[in-house]
Amino acid sequence: MIRPFAAILAVLVALFGGFSLAGILADAVSGLLPIGVIAALAALKVLIALDVLIPIALFIAVVMAFGRLQADSEMTMMLALGMSPARLARPVLALALSMSAVVACLSLAVRPMAYAESHAITDRASVMLNVNAMQAGTFYASNDGRQVIFLGGRAGRHADGQGVFVARNVAGEVQVIYAYDAQPAVVNASGQRVVHLSDAHIYDLDPLHPANDEVLQADGMNVNPDSGVAVVPGYSPVAASTLHLAGSDRPRDIAELQWRFSTGLSTLLLALLGFVISRGKPRQNRFASFGPAILAYTGYYLLCTVARTWVEHGMVGRFPGLWWAPAGLALVLATVWFMPQLRRLGARIKNLAPRPPALPLSRPQLPAERQDVA
Repeated sequence: MIRPFAAILAVLVALFGGFSLAGILADAVSGLLPIGVIAALAALKVLIALDVLIPIALFIAVVMAFGRLQADSEMTMMLALGMSPARLARPVLALALSMSAVVACLSLAVRPMAYAESHAITDRASVMLNVNAMQAGTFYASNDGRQVIFLGGRAGRHADGQGVFVARNVAGEVQVIYAYDAQPAVVNASGQRVVHLSDAHIYDLDPLHPANDEVLQADGMNVNPDSGVAVVPGYSPVAASTLHLAGSDRPRDIAELQWRFSTGLSTLLLALLGFVISRGKPRQNRFASFGPAILAYTGYYLLCTVARTWVEHGMVGRFPGLWWAPAGLALVLATVWFMPQLRRLGARIKNLAPRPPALPLSRPQLPAERQDVA
């Protein structure tokens, strides 16, 4: 189980990381986020998704492993040699318990910190522009919309720009700068990025008081492309600590807290579900159980999502909360697992039940005329 689990998890992480990176790049086209920011956001998104990727990778790995045993009749052989289903399930239970602990740690501690850092990076990046990567002939706007830059000409990346246009919103006023030449951004002694503009014309415009408008000219000036003020991140349950959520009575916080605690339990239940589903007929195709397995996982995930949504909107209280979905899966597993014992118990009870006494055989009565003849 471990080899397919590692391979499937690696594939899922690569696919999700590529998908996340594509989404970030699409959102960063207009703002040209720095490469470090893009890589950090993609890594954090993968870290956030691990509490979902690990359970599905383990679930598929269990189905694959026991599907192969079933296809090669090894499952039949082990059962014929006296190995009980409980003995066969021990390796699944051991791996599932360890992965459940990992998922619980990720969901309770790592995931909130990753969300908080992702939100902080996004808010900081909203006022940043990677000016050294800008090309001529395109308007580049910061994510918060407070700054727009246009280069009339540029020989290439990290080269000087000509015909530079900058529009910024500073304290409710509009500042427009036009410069003949702009050098690439460098980091000054105080750790800030600055761009040196040559032969610059500065227009400070006050929309409410036009009389305060000013026009300045400078042979050279330094401009901080990150001069905007980042917005303080608002409250988000996914980024809040587990300890904070435990003391909250808001439906959104309750739903997030229960979801974090349910991920470890769902990992264990899904692994056992994969073991139960993969037990089929001898020498059947090793992939025969994949269809029912995918349908079962999809149904369970949808139930958990619906349960979480109901709690978030206050339609369901703290209890049963979203616990009815894992409880339902646990009930199904228990029913399937103990079904043979229940059938044997039912047969024993049926055999021990007292039978009604047999009716004595009586001689049929002949009609009156025949009795006379007799």
